[in-house]
Amino acid sequence: MAWRKRAARDPREGGFLWNAFFKYLAGPATTDNAIEGVTPEAREAWKRDLEARKEWSRQQRERKKIEREARRRPGEA
Repeated sequence: MAWRKRAARDPREGGFLWNAFFKYLAGPATTDNAIEGVTPEAREAWKRDLEARKEWSRQQRERKKIEREARRRPGEA
Protein backbone atom coordinates (compact mmCIF):
# COMPACT_ATOMS: atom_id res chain seq x y z
CA MET A 1 0.00 0.00 0.00
CA ALA A 2 1.45 3.34 -1.04
CA TRP A 3 1.46 6.12 1.51
CA ARG A 4 0.21 9.41 0.26
CA LYS A 5 2.00 12.59 1.13
CA ARG A 6 0.00 15.50 2.44
CA ALA A 7 -0.39 18.32 0.01
CA ALA A 8 1.92 21.19 0.85
CA ARG A 9 0.12 24.16 2.36
CA ASP A 10 0.59 27.61 1.04
CA PRO A 11 2.57 29.61 3.61
CA ARG A 12 0.24 32.59 3.00
CA GLU A 13 -2.70 30.50 4.19
CA GLY A 14 -1.86 31.10 7.85
CA GLY A 15 -2.56 28.79 10.72
CA PHE A 16 -5.26 28.15 13.29
CA LEU A 17 -4.60 31.29 15.36
CA TRP A 18 -4.29 33.55 12.35
CA ASN A 19 -7.55 32.25 10.86
CA ALA A 20 -9.34 32.54 14.22
CA PHE A 21 -8.15 36.13 14.58
CA PHE A 22 -9.54 37.16 11.23
CA LYS A 23 -12.73 35.16 11.63
CA TYR A 24 -13.71 36.33 15.10
CA LEU A 25 -11.79 39.51 15.89
CA ALA A 26 -11.33 41.27 12.57
CA GLY A 27 -14.75 40.12 11.39
CA PRO A 28 -16.07 39.32 7.95
CA ALA A 29 -15.99 41.86 5.15
CA THR A 30 -19.12 43.96 4.92
CA THR A 31 -20.58 46.05 2.15
CA ASP A 32 -22.56 48.44 4.33
CA ASN A 33 -22.10 51.98 3.03
CA ALA A 34 -19.82 50.70 0.30
CA ILE A 35 -20.65 53.73 -1.83
CA GLU A 36 -20.65 56.26 0.96
CA GLY A 37 -20.23 59.79 -0.30
CA VAL A 38 -21.39 59.10 -3.84
CA THR A 39 -23.55 61.89 -5.17
CA PRO A 40 -26.98 61.30 -6.67
CA GLU A 41 -25.62 62.57 -10.01
CA ALA A 42 -22.90 59.92 -9.96
CA ARG A 43 -25.47 57.21 -9.22
CA GLU A 44 -27.63 58.39 -12.10
CA ALA A 45 -24.61 58.43 -14.41
CA TRP A 46 -23.80 54.87 -13.31
CA LYS A 47 -27.38 53.78 -14.06
CA ARG A 48 -27.26 55.45 -17.50
CA ASP A 49 -23.95 53.75 -18.25
CA LEU A 50 -25.34 50.37 -17.15
CA GLU A 51 -28.40 50.80 -19.35
CA ALA A 52 -26.20 51.81 -22.31
CA ARG A 53 -24.10 48.67 -21.82
CA LYS A 54 -27.22 46.51 -21.67
CA GLU A 55 -28.55 48.14 -24.83
CA TRP A 56 -25.23 47.52 -26.60
CA SER A 57 -25.38 43.86 -25.53
CA ARG A 58 -28.95 43.57 -26.86
CA GLN A 59 -27.86 45.04 -30.18
CA GLN A 60 -24.94 42.62 -30.42
CA ARG A 61 -27.19 39.64 -29.67
CA GLU A 62 -29.66 40.80 -32.30
CA ARG A 63 -26.86 41.33 -34.85
CA LYS A 64 -25.46 37.85 -34.20
CA LYS A 65 -28.93 36.33 -34.45
CA ILE A 66 -29.48 37.96 -37.83
CA GLU A 67 -26.07 36.76 -39.03
CA ARG A 68 -26.84 33.19 -37.89
CA GLU A 69 -30.17 33.21 -39.68
CA ALA A 70 -28.51 34.56 -42.84
CA ARG A 71 -25.97 31.72 -42.76
CA ARG A 72 -28.74 29.13 -42.37
CA ARG A 73 -30.61 30.47 -45.40
CA PRO A 74 -27.97 31.62 -47.88
CA GLY A 75 -30.40 31.76 -50.84
CA GLU A 76 -32.90 34.03 -49.13
CA ALA A 77 -31.65 37.58 -48.88
